[in-house]
Amino acid sequence: MPRPKKISPAVPEQKVVTINDWITQQAKQDLLRFITCGSVDDGKSTLIGRLLWEAQQIFDDQLSTLQADSKRHGTQGQNIDFALLVDGLAAEQEQGITIDVAYRFFATPRRKFIVADTPGHEQYTRNMVTGASTADVAVVLVDARKGVLTQTKRHAYLVSLVGIKHVVLAINKIDLVDYKNKVFDAIVADFKALTEPLGFKEITPIPLSALKGDNITERSGRTPWYQGPTLMGCLETIDIERSKHNKVVFPVQWVNRPNANFRGFSGTLASGELSVGDQLRVTGSGQTAHLDQIVTADGDQSTAHAGDAVTLVLDREVDASRGDVIAFANQPLEITDQFEATIVWMQDEPGHIGRAYDIKCVNQWASASLTNLKYRININTQTHEPCKQLSLNDIAVANLAMNKPLVFAPYSESPTLGGFILVDKYTHATVAAGIIRHNLRRAQNVHRQALSLTREDRERLNGHQGRVIWFTGLSGSGKSTIANALEKELHAQGKRTYILDGDNIRQGLNKDLGFIDADRIENIRRVAEVAKLMMDAGLIVMTAFISPFRAEREMARELIGQEHFIEVFVDTPLEVCEQRDPKGLYKKARSGQLPNMTGLDSPYETPNNSDLTINTNQLNVKEILQKIINVL
Repeated sequence: MPRPKKISPAVPEQKVVTINDWITQQAKQDLLRFITCGSVDDGKSTLIGRLLWEAQQIFDDQLSTLQADSKRHGTQGQNIDFALLVDGLAAEQEQGITIDVAYRFFATPRRKFIVADTPGHEQYTRNMVTGASTADVAVVLVDARKGVLTQTKRHAYLVSLVGIKHVVLAINKIDLVDYKNKVFDAIVADFKALTEPLGFKEITPIPLSALKGDNITERSGRTPWYQGPTLMGCLETIDIERSKHNKVVFPVQWVNRPNANFRGFSGTLASGELSVGDQLRVTGSGQTAHLDQIVTADGDQSTAHAGDAVTLVLDREVDASRGDVIAFANQPLEITDQFEATIVWMQDEPGHIGRAYDIKCVNQWASASLTNLKYRININTQTHEPCKQLSLNDIAVANLAMNKPLVFAPYSESPTLGGFILVDKYTHATVAAGIIRHNLRRAQNVHRQALSLTREDRERLNGHQGRVIWFTGLSGSGKSTIANALEKELHAQGKRTYILDGDNIRQGLNKDLGFIDADRIENIRRVAEVAKLMMDAGLIVMTAFISPFRAEREMARELIGQEHFIEVFVDTPLEVCEQRDPKGLYKKARSGQLPNMTGLDSPYETPNNSDLTINTNQLNVKEILQKIINVL
């Protein structure tokens, strides 16, 4: 239990609150989620530490540790360093910066709060987006000495992007500019001019000193020119409008079947309200059933509200599993495989059009790719700029296409169904976060045409199965030579074959593409699609392309199908390829006449799990063909 403490002149004395009073107060309060954001070293962690102190949320053991840590790090002399209450990582305390998102709970007699302290450094912008995605209010800090900085602008834009309408402009360290009114007014004017296009409903500017406590819980006598609310007073009284999306959205997290007599669908009701007897629909399959039972940890309930973790038992068996979304039968949710979205790129590795990623929307997973980068947003001017790829912290509007339909809603209607992340298929790192703007309705007007003859019918006529043999390796490694020899051998056996060669394809289908990374990705995407169509005709297709990136080779394997795809890595050393140099490309590249040469100034990512690896420097063509035919 907290007890009255007197730490330093900068720290007020705390009041004694009994545990019963505290529990009673909390039961009656609503919850406000807010974030602190802004540029690095604006005092976000110190501000939250001060709020925790003022709300009497620091206990004796925490206080002792805080005093010891403050003396050890010595950032505030003999006074308490409130930032250490939030910066819990060792690296954060050593460097005096916030790296990860830190969540803290506290309460006052009027309200409960969950605050996310988000990092200010540009390289940790991804963590700021995470904290903002669930917040109702943003407290944007500005150092009174520095004014509005680039990262302040970026965070303000991201706050608006995730739908936060209420902003507290906390102009911190006002004590370091001698509490000057004109400094405060100038920053307020700059910020309001910046955010005018962003559509904030309310901006509340407050001059404060997180370190000294000015205008935190009591109006400071050192700012007599300021007559607005204190920070705590503003947070306690701000009126938040919750989402108007009242449709039932129940993402299935787990099919709960402990025994043969019970089958339920477990998850958290994202929005809406459910009652026993409601008719529900599994959005993906369209199957309907009535809600027979709502099971909770506290027993069966007759209703469930948004935010409740429940298990739904239906009156009949339906086909639903993890990733499905349940809704009211008479209020169906939309499905799409293409949409326009605003995305925030979070990875050092650039984002390219055509590269396949995994997308997660609610708990639905699919394969997705950027089909068009419409524009990038200049944070400083908020103008739209053309772009061909995405770099770390870029914010852009793009079109995305999925390999299967997903349940969705525009983010403005439902943050649950409108938010998503993109995940690198190879490294499994989250590369981007996005919000859906709207459906691309052309996706609803394109349907797969049912054909009378199938691939199996064509394979029976050909007398063999269709396959794609994907040769990859450096220029000069021998891919085309081997593919040509293999086709001659298979043709002699009466097999129907075709070679898709890199040089030949670039003279026709892909003549519009160059050799930058984005064009290489699109080159392989098109080839994979053509190879799939040829395989569907029952042919054995050989592709001879450098195909330098693992992600695109894996995309081709996924598109064509694991059982029909054979990756052959022609593992010839670079020095051997350069000695051969059959087209003179290495010589041109070494003389500076040919940029982006794979193996020299453009990377080649060697396969980790190829179906067959061969080295033309060690084996002759006959031996190589025998190895490939054995695999076939």
